[in-house]
Amino acid sequence: MKEISLFSKDISSIDAQNLRSLIKDFDSIKGGIGKRNVIKIVNFNGVNINIKAFKIPNIINQVAYSFFRNSKAQRSFEYANKLIDMGVGTPRPMAYFEFKSGILFKKSFYVSQQLDCDYTYRELIHDFDIPDYDNILRAFTRFTFGLHEKGIHFLDHSPGNTLIKKNKSEYNFYLVDLNRMNFGVLDFETRIKNFARLTKHKPMVEVMSDEYAKCYGEDYNKVFSLMWKETQAFQERFNRKKRLKKKLKFWKSTY
Repeated sequence: MKEISLFSKDISSIDAQNLRSLIKDFDSIKGGIGKRNVIKIVNFNGVNINIKAFKIPNIINQVAYSFFRNSKAQRSFEYANKLIDMGVGTPRPMAYFEFKSGILFKKSFYVSQQLDCDYTYRELIHDFDIPDYDNILRAFTRFTFGLHEKGIHFLDHSPGNTLIKKNKSEYNFYLVDLNRMNFGVLDFETRIKNFARLTKHKPMVEVMSDEYAKCYGEDYNKVFSLMWKETQAFQERFNRKKRLKKKLKFWKSTY
């Protein structure tokens, strides 16, 4: 298969070649997290790196990624560099790889430095006894407001995609799973809808609404009303899809 790859400027030619060898041997590397996309953490020159292998797309997208659209791996790499240039935290990008067979797009990989964190946002959903909980949630809301002010619309703003590291009395946030983003001025409705996928818990929405209203200079009730409405709408769609999957699974097992 034909390889297309791009490395960060600070990656030496020797390290680039070693990364290329890792990618070629990816299937033989032990471990791996994920069903659709698989992540493997590998020690590289004494540092842990994160290799994300994207699922081979369907035939339509194999053509689309070859001719019309940038791949998820390429977008992840480019968006990571753009975020860093804009002063937004994300694990250090190292490289991306794409492989094509004839005119069809096949495998792709995104490589970044592994970033160990104290929490992800997901843990805030499940453990309300985390020390300094309220401050973390408010700091996360200010972080999201900062993204919006910089014109960053993170379309996969969901519980597992923000890493949280404590730095003395402050908290630093890092975005992962970067392949879906838009850049430009965000209106009020778009900003608040960006919170819809983060939690189903009303008290969390109340805190985030309060902090965002302070940052944006908007009435709390207006912010909360829209944020809670969009949260409920997302949960309804999510649960409907879940019920449909169960029915399909039942029907398949019956026939």
